[in-house]
Amino acid sequence: MEGIKEFINAICRPAPFLVLAIVALGLFLALYRKLTKPAAAAVLGGGFTLFFLLSCLDPNFQKIVAKADNVPIVMMMFAIGYFLWLSFRQAALNDAAIEAGQPLREAGSDDKVLVWPDLVYSEFISLILFTAFLTVWAIVLRAPLEQPADPNVAPNPAKAPWYFLGLQEMLVYFDPWLAGVLLPGLIIVGLVAIPYIDTNPRGNGYYTFKERRFAITMFLAGFVILWVVLIIFGTFLRGPNWNFFGPYEYWDMHKPMALLNTEFHDLFWTGLLGRALPTEGRGPIPAYLIREAPGIALLGAYFILGPLILRVLFFRKLAAKMGLIRYSVMVMLLLVMLLMPIKMVLRWTINLHYIVGITEWSLNV
Repeated sequence: MEGIKEFINAICRPAPFLVLAIVALGLFLALYRKLTKPAAAAVLGGGFTLFFLLSCLDPNFQKIVAKADNVPIVMMMFAIGYFLWLSFRQAALNDAAIEAGQPLREAGSDDKVLVWPDLVYSEFISLILFTAFLTVWAIVLRAPLEQPADPNVAPNPAKAPWYFLGLQEMLVYFDPWLAGVLLPGLIIVGLVAIPYIDTNPRGNGYYTFKERRFAITMFLAGFVILWVVLIIFGTFLRGPNWNFFGPYEYWDMHKPMALLNTEFHDLFWTGLLGRALPTEGRGPIPAYLIREAPGIALLGAYFILGPLILRVLFFRKLAAKMGLIRYSVMVMLLLVMLLMPIKMVLRWTINLHYIVGITEWSLNV
C-alpha cells in the first residue's frame, strides 16, 4: 500500500500531473463516443469515486479534502466531470445522427414555456430546496472562521480564494504584471473576440463535437488544463512555503526545497558561450538590451515564426477560410495560451525564471 501511495505522490508532481492531464483530455476527445456510453462512463465514474473514497482512509489525504474550504472544490471536480460527460454524450449522439442522415435530438423540440407559472414556479421550488441544503451544510460543516486579520501573522501557506488560485499559481511562473494584469486581460479579450473570430454557424443550438472540433478542443484545453488543473494545484497540492506535496504526503513546513532561479541570459552567455554577461553597451544600445538580446530573439521568433509554422503544419485550410486578420488574432491568442504551459514546464525542469528579464524597465517575461 505504501508503495502505491509513493507512486501516486510521484505522478502528482507538477510536470507528470500536467502531462497526464493533457493525455487524459486528448484520449477523452479522441474516444468520446466510446467513453461517454453509459456503461463506460459508469465504470470510469465509479472507479474514480471508489478510488477517492479509499484514498480518504489516508489521514493526510483526508485532512486536505475534508477541510471546510476544500469540500466545495471536491464537489466542483465531480460536477465538472459529470457535465463534461453529459455534454459530450449529447454530442456523440448528435454526431452519429448527422452521419446517419437522421434528425438531431434537438430537432423539432418545442421547449418554450411561460414565465408564469412554469419558470417562476420551478425557480421558487429550486430556491427553497437550495436554501434548505445550504442551511444544513452550514450547520454540519461550519465555516472556517479564524482570528481577526493580523498584519504581523500570515498563514502558511497563504492562499487566495479558490477562484483566484489559478492566478496565484501563475504568479510562480510569470512576473506579477503579466500574471495579474496582462494574461487575465488577454483572456477577457479572447472571450470577447470569439464571436468575431469563429463565425462557423454549425453547432449553434445543438450539441456537437465533430463539427466544432478545433473550437471545443481549444476551449477545453484552456479551461481544463490551464484553469481547473491550476486550481487543483493550488488547493490540494500546494502546501507550506508554497511547496508541492503529494496527495498522501504530510504537509511539513520544514521540508527542504532548494529552488535556484535560472535566467535565460545566464544559460546563453555563460552556459552556451562560456563568457560573462555583457556589462557595457555598444553605441546607443544599452548593456541590458545586449544582455537580453537572446531572450528577445527567442520570443520574437516564437511570435513571428509561430503563426507561419502553425499555418504550414496544421492550419492551412483554416487560415485560407478565416482570412489574414482573423487568423492572425486567433493564432496570437493561441500562442499566448501555449506560452503558459511551456513556461511552467521550463520552471519545473530547469528552474527557468525569466526568458527576458529587463529589471531596469520592470519588463520580465
